[in-house]
Amino acid sequence: MAPQFQVRADYDARTIVVYQAYAPAIADAALRAGRFVAPFSFGRMTWIKPSFPWLMHRSNWARKAGQERVLAVRMTRDGWEEALSRAVLTTADPDAVARADVHVQWDPERSPRGAALNHYSIQVGIGRGLIRTFTDEWITGITDLTPQVRKAADLVRAGQAAKAQRLLPPERPYPLPPALEARLGRL
Repeated sequence: MAPQFQVRADYDARTIVVYQAYAPAIADAALRAGRFVAPFSFGRMTWIKPSFPWLMHRSNWARKAGQERVLAVRMTRDGWEEALSRAVLTTADPDAVARADVHVQWDPERSPRGAALNHYSIQVGIGRGLIRTFTDEWITGITDLTPQVRKAADLVRAGQAAKAQRLLPPERPYPLPPALEARLGRL
């Protein structure tokens, strides 16, 4: 059984993959440039999620308006951990949340069919004060997962969730530095 609050992700020695869903115009521009560019908004918070199943639930398997394209955003682990070190839980004191560069919330993890599980997935909101650093320094690559998402969604709708699960990116517990793990444990 998974711990109730644990970061699970696809990662390697230097990078971690987070997921985002966008409208085609934003996704196409980002894929061409290899980073986020207009029409991506640099004036609002952007939420990144290391949990692919949670994003599938949130975007309705890339069927929700404005979230028709699913991107795997590979970013540096240093950037990921820097963001987490600046995080404030969204349920904290409203003044602290308003001043924070980064927001964190824990939401129930989801099964491929969308059922809430008994452990939580982290969502990280990168604020306006840090968004250029995220887009220009932390991102190392962007991949379009939309075809894979559509195939997996078709399998889920056909009652073949086990086959769909095999198409999902691998995720395992992310080894946070002890000080950061203690901080997130308090969030």
